[in-house]
Amino acid sequence: MNERGLTELFRKLGARDPAAWARSQINENIPQLARFLFLRQAWKLVVSDNDSSWIRELSRVGSDKPGGDAEPAIARLLAAGGQEDDLTKIVRVMQWQLLFRLCQLLDDSGNVEGEVRDIAWRLFQVDESDHPIALMGGLAESVLETDPTGREMRPT
Repeated sequence: MNERGLTELFRKLGARDPAAWARSQINENIPQLARFLFLRQAWKLVVSDNDSSWIRELSRVGSDKPGGDAEPAIARLLAAGGQEDDLTKIVRVMQWQLLFRLCQLLDDSGNVEGEVRDIAWRLFQVDESDHPIALMGGLAESVLETDPTGREMRPT
């Protein structure tokens, strides 16, 4: 695909500055389309601004299930005057930080014990037979620029 077609595809998929993404893929041979799509899909797992539906979802978990202690904690915070929007902001920031740190972890396994220092992991774009075709490194550096709000996690 040429740069113009790739730019249009990035635009269709919702990338801010689609020309820069396309130019980088063409000129630097970085799998930017795969990187962008992974991050776009990952951001869909992060709660949206002003969407407190996650609170109601947690209330259906059940106190004896994994995560069951969240609902009574949220109930106490709300009873003490906390606001759902404030809780959502906190959860969104924590989820963004987790996404960022997981992306960092894909590039650097961190400080692990000497016996397992030779174990590492990476994220690859794969072909239809699941064979790796492109390393998708440096994802952490693009997490903020793919924030769907366009604010890069800055306050409203």
